Amino acid sequence: MAAAAAVPGYSPGFKKPPAMLRLKRKRQRRSEPPAAAAAAAAPPCGAAPRPPPARRNPFSCLDNAPRAAEPRERGRREPRAAGSPPAAPLWQVSASAAGGGPAGRAEAAAAVPDLHLPVLVPDIPSSPRNEFPADWSIKTRLLCMSSQPFTWAEHLKAQEEAQGFAQHCRATETNLPQCVQEPKMSTELRCAFQQSLIYWLHPSLPWLQLFPRIGADRKIVGKASPWSQDEALQQVLMSEWSVSFTSLYNLLKAKLCPYFYVCTYQFTVLFRAAGLAGSDVITAVISPTTRGLREAMRNEGIEFSLPLVEESRIRKQKNSEMNLETEVVHSPEVGKSTEDGEEPAASDDDEESFSWLEEMGVQDKVKKPDAISIKLRKEKNEVQMDHKPESVALVKGTNTFTLLNFLINCKSLVAAAGPQAGLPPTLLSPIAFRGATMQTLKARSINAKARAYLSYEDIFSLEIVGPVMPHSLHSLTMLLKSAQRGAFSAILYTHEPTAVFNIGLDASTALNKEAVCKDLSKCGLHPKTLEQLSQFSTLGKSSIRFLEMKDYAYTWKS
Repeated sequence: MAAAAAVPGYSPGFKKPPAMLRLKRKRQRRSEPPAAAAAAAAPPCGAAPRPPPARRNPFSCLDNAPRAAEPRERGRREPRAAGSPPAAPLWQVSASAAGGGPAGRAEAAAAVPDLHLPVLVPDIPSSPRNEFPADWSIKTRLLCMSSQPFTWAEHLKAQEEAQGFAQHCRATETNLPQCVQEPKMSTELRCAFQQSLIYWLHPSLPWLQLFPRIGADRKIVGKASPWSQDEALQQVLMSEWSVSFTSLYNLLKAKLCPYFYVCTYQFTVLFRAAGLAGSDVITAVISPTTRGLREAMRNEGIEFSLPLVEESRIRKQKNSEMNLETEVVHSPEVGKSTEDGEEPAASDDDEESFSWLEEMGVQDKVKKPDAISIKLRKEKNEVQMDHKPESVALVKGTNTFTLLNFLINCKSLVAAAGPQAGLPPTLLSPIAFRGATMQTLKARSINAKARAYLSYEDIFSLEIVGPVMPHSLHSLTMLLKSAQRGAFSAILYTHEPTAVFNIGLDASTALNKEAVCKDLSKCGLHPKTLEQLSQFSTLGKSSIRFLEMKDYAYTWKS
């Protein structure tokens, strides 16, 4: 203690500021005579009762804050008059004013501040629609919320679960009414819910999470992988995988499978049957790609396009054509080289891109880069877009069969080192195929209270985890539409490498919807789901993040 006392500024009786403020506030309340305070605050006979005091700002007692005109002890509350009703809470004031018509609601809005604003409400389109656009990305999680409970999705009976499996395997079409009166007691609804949760997977290793594969090393590391050091076992796994992959493509070609995904540790491929996404031929979308993968595909004779790169190139070309004449006539730099000896910027294509100089008659005044500079710049641009959404590649028609053989024989398709070494890619499909295993999405309901305007209200949520494919998303929304009486919202978590699968294809040829639904009628999808997936993609390289339904109309945010 002596040593502590010698330290300047040390006080053994030091108390924390919050404790001092509490003691001071208690002394003020204890020293106040209640009878005198009540008599002083009582209104005169016949006078109108005093309105309840407004809530005091806790930051208004600073030393530099302006003082109120009426002297009042800091920290004291105005005592309530004898016989007068207590001050109503804000939610009661708002409710009573709201019940008094538009004038009362306007008065309440002016008198009561909005202390509970909604947090980050997404901007959604102002024009509701009867259907939301097709989203070809894979969702890893859905969080559905509604004011009505999700008891119909809880504790399915063994008979209902078995009936859902049978309906899926037999592609039974379930048509529910617009509004189910008692969802919990509806066996048809609960069986359809089980049916919408089913998907097919290969390979099936229960101790490993086989989706997503991109960036999944941390989840797989430490798990048993006996094939990583056994080449014979790796060949067996790849042989079985090749059979399953070929089976899926044959089903797709026969229009018995609508689409499927090939998920590798570096990229994902989406194969779609003819008639889906506005295309009259089979299509395959690959994302993300690298320069090495694209070069290998070219060497195998696979014709593909880069839609986002071509779109950007066309946009730049239009802008340059608009300003071409002004730049050539008025630019003082025509015919001059840069101070550092650098060459002008080369085009992304080749020397043919400079044909416009000849049309303008200034081909001799502008120094053109040589072939080596053009090649180096082109390679640089290709490398810069690797692993980005702009690197998405589109394959059409018979080239998809060549892509099938390329992927089966591609050595870089399987990781050579790391936790995923020797593990074949994951195949995801909405229907059964050779070597596939039936899997179900995990669903659970959660009840909670959410803060609404000046109060709390019950919010019921349904969480669905797993690879939610486009057909499952649409099937679940149809069930929610009937069970939740046309009012619910959903937050969608997208597997980001697949968001670019929503790029639009060439819409030059219009497809007959009735013919498409007739040709793909045996693919195992509901007719309404098939009609949605046959629409031309409109989301671009984004995906739906928020979906809401009010009065049986959809709004969404991407």
